[in-house]
Amino acid sequence: MENIAPRRRIIHVVHSFSIGGLENVIVQLINRLPADKYEHIVLSLTTISDFKNRIERPDVQFIALDKQPGHAIPLYPKIYRLLRQLKPDVLHTCNLAALELVPLGWLARVPLRIHAEHGWDAHDPNGTNPRYIKVRKLYKPFVSHYISVSQDLDNYLAKAIGIPPQRRSLIANGVDTDRFCPAEGSPVNVEGCPFQAGKHWLLGTVGRLQTVKNQPYLARAFVHLLQQHPEAAERMRLIIIGEGPLRAEVERILQEGNASQYAWLPGPRDDIPEIMRMLDCFTLPSQAEGTSCTLQEAMASGLHCIATAVGGNPALVEENHTGHLVPPDDENAYAEALWHAFTHPEQTTAQGQAARQRALKNFALSSMTKRYEQIF
Repeated sequence: MENIAPRRRIIHVVHSFSIGGLENVIVQLINRLPADKYEHIVLSLTTISDFKNRIERPDVQFIALDKQPGHAIPLYPKIYRLLRQLKPDVLHTCNLAALELVPLGWLARVPLRIHAEHGWDAHDPNGTNPRYIKVRKLYKPFVSHYISVSQDLDNYLAKAIGIPPQRRSLIANGVDTDRFCPAEGSPVNVEGCPFQAGKHWLLGTVGRLQTVKNQPYLARAFVHLLQQHPEAAERMRLIIIGEGPLRAEVERILQEGNASQYAWLPGPRDDIPEIMRMLDCFTLPSQAEGTSCTLQEAMASGLHCIATAVGGNPALVEENHTGHLVPPDDENAYAEALWHAFTHPEQTTAQGQAARQRALKNFALSSMTKRYEQIF
């Protein structure tokens, strides 16, 4: 009789499980790692949203700890008991907020403790906060292996934290290039959109409306462009997908700039691939990034991309080949880049096609999944 090896149990730990890049990586790993070899538990320090419905496997357990703002010390006994009860083979923590669980994993005798760095915290957009560096160094002995999603994060782990090469791996996020693909023929409007693809020139971004994603910067650049080139108002329209604490500020900037009627802010959406296929240009105004999943998805969708020159963005966007990089704090330069894309449609289309080819070559989900599986 054939002996069947038990499945390896992985606990994925995040601050919150809602719409986001690192959460999307977890969804893809759970959906794509062999079900006969791995079982999964998603542990959120705070809350779990309907984003969990993107996970296709019915056997995944979700645990929300409902942590209040501040340190998780009051939850340590509960977390330790959970780890002893669940007996995972792998503890997979993501970003600084989840790192403090790694010593508990060591104490609970979890054999393999993997920590992944997906991007900077909003309070530390450049990774220079001395306190956060100290914390990462303090927890370093308890981490079995590190994963970073971009070259700058890998360099940070090496130089600032002192992680040797054999204890770290650089694994770029992957994207579903079948789901995110260019429109065939004329793009179709998504439900609720007040603008018309083809008639209007649609500029879009996707992400949580929070400080590190910096959508107010985009709103200010958009208003600046319309003031400098009022003729753009006839066709240019802005679409901002996402929800978060910066919504009111973005709406205020657009209203004060008399640009509200030219923008659509529908909140979070489940039809991102279809929205991408409507767009003429994608933009990412972040203060900091690891490897942006939405930027990769936009490239896979065949879009010219304008992104801030921060974090892992320069490794994705090839200047004047797949898009354009702008400073993270120069509204005039940002507006000029948007205007250039708007007024050079043939160049924008050609660079979008090049972006699609780059995505097909470098962002395959199968490659990302295989690398994670080797480490798990």
